[in-house]
Amino acid sequence: MPRLAIGPGFPRELSALAPPVRRDAVVALRRFLLNVAGAPHPQRVRGARDARVATLRLAEGHRGVVVRQRDVFWLRTVLPDPEAWSYAQRHRFGVNPVLGVIEEWDAEALERVEPALRRSVRKPGLFAPICDGDLLALGLDFHALPLFRLVTTEADVAALEPLLPPTQHAPLAVLARGGTLAQAWRELDAWRASSEEPGPVDPDDLYAALLRSPDRAVFVAGKVELDRVLRAPDWCTFLHPPQHRLARAARYEHPVLVVGGAGTGKTVVALHRAAHLAAHGAGPVLLVTFSQGLAEELSAKLDLLIDDEVVRKRVEVDNADRLAMRIVTDAEGRRPALVGQGARSLAELTDEALRLLSRATGDLLDDVDPGHKPYRHIVVDEAQDVSPAQWRLLRAAAPHARDDLFVVGDPHQRVTDARVALGAVGIPAVQHTLKLSYRLPQELLSFVVRLRGGGLAPGLVKGATDMYGLRSARDGARPVVRAYATQEEELEGLRTVVESWLADGVPAEEIAVGARDVRHVRAARRALSGLDVRAWAFPHLKGLEFERVALVGVAEGVVPEPPPEEPPEDPHSRARALQRERSILFVACTRARSMLYISHSGRGSPFLSL
Repeated sequence: MPRLAIGPGFPRELSALAPPVRRDAVVALRRFLLNVAGAPHPQRVRGARDARVATLRLAEGHRGVVVRQRDVFWLRTVLPDPEAWSYAQRHRFGVNPVLGVIEEWDAEALERVEPALRRSVRKPGLFAPICDGDLLALGLDFHALPLFRLVTTEADVAALEPLLPPTQHAPLAVLARGGTLAQAWRELDAWRASSEEPGPVDPDDLYAALLRSPDRAVFVAGKVELDRVLRAPDWCTFLHPPQHRLARAARYEHPVLVVGGAGTGKTVVALHRAAHLAAHGAGPVLLVTFSQGLAEELSAKLDLLIDDEVVRKRVEVDNADRLAMRIVTDAEGRRPALVGQGARSLAELTDEALRLLSRATGDLLDDVDPGHKPYRHIVVDEAQDVSPAQWRLLRAAAPHARDDLFVVGDPHQRVTDARVALGAVGIPAVQHTLKLSYRLPQELLSFVVRLRGGGLAPGLVKGATDMYGLRSARDGARPVVRAYATQEEELEGLRTVVESWLADGVPAEEIAVGARDVRHVRAARRALSGLDVRAWAFPHLKGLEFERVALVGVAEGVVPEPPPEEPPEDPHSRARALQRERSILFVACTRARSMLYISHSGRGSPFLSL
């Protein structure tokens, strides 16, 4: 029976095919897995640069391209016949000799580039001071070393990026910038999907390389697994190496903090860690996020991620306020009032819940008898907006034991006044950092970093957090900032933009419109009447993401929101309030995956003076 691994691009390409073609392709793959009569058989590719590359006829006029080694098949793509043959001839595949992960090369394009590089050589190559042995120790391909020796500028390395595997380009880029061998090694090591060493790497073992490459391949053993991979969103199936390493670690001896900029996949890591703990942990799991709306969103995503009902029931999703409410309700036998006579504030309820937990379990029971705690594992999303009292409650809700707390957040996206170092509330977390944004294109990322200020923010561990090193995995469209003379013209412009996005084929649910206050949100909704596109206030966009985002009313006097009638006299408090407003706009801007449109009537917000 064949062992079939699906590549990350295949489900998206399959879903874009016409329904009859898509249906025939899925049936063909099911037959291939079962190795029954009528199943597609691999056909060799004439002129292929890699003898292991073959094609499978999956539907009329369409072929899948596979990399084959004995009974192992890695399905890379599905294309119309001529394009499939061309793709199969153009690419070659290998195994990184250091990490043992799979690598894909655009060999045909590199053959065309080499003569141009050779003609441009007028001085010693950029990597001339580095011996071959040191380059090979960075996992660079032995056969590609002559090509790399022709590189003379950092621009040459940048031009090669689309043609090289990231595990080849990443260390080269560090060296091209003048970095050390140690820095280049750290950049390469970031592409390791497991914290464990791969052991001896066999460059001819395709199966082992695919197992080490969860972002590039997932094996399916039968119809059910195949259908699930083809149906599920990318984030459910294919984790980038840093994400996989953090989410699927066998165990952590201390609380873990994962920080990262917008779009680096912190919430995806939190979801996968919760799922991993539900399947392999030692008790019930609580996944905590900022609000009830986000809790519902994460709960729906867990339903997609965990298909085993028994495992899914081991994870509760909530926010810290509702957790406190439940603990007090269970103890008192009725839901406490939040308004009216005898009402308690949410802060008071949190304090009472902490007192109840401490009385029920006692500090000494933390390590002796974890069963007395309501949860064995707690995963916290949007950690930057958890208050000190809420942290103490969460710390008390799980025992001090391995895999107790797993925390993700970004201090630069803080939209409340909650500022706390975890160590101060009894959580000595070990910090890990994600630096690559997969959601935001580089042009949008550069814009929002300038908008946010890019400076330091009080961190979740002792000290401050900066955005240094945050970069994007791809290029895209620049944000559009448009000024109008009147609000009526601005709203007409909003409708025109949204209508053009819908005409481009962007689904209405993949478009978000945001404004700072309720008045501007209502005006936007009236302007969009009949278009089935939703509008939110900026804070309600937190934690969500869309293909395209339009923000309106980003004008002076609106963003930042005007201060209260009696603004705080303390300059430090005023500065914090202003920075919080800047963060709220920053969060709203970073919800876009591909396109951001910002408009204002009259003078624009001072935050837009980049």
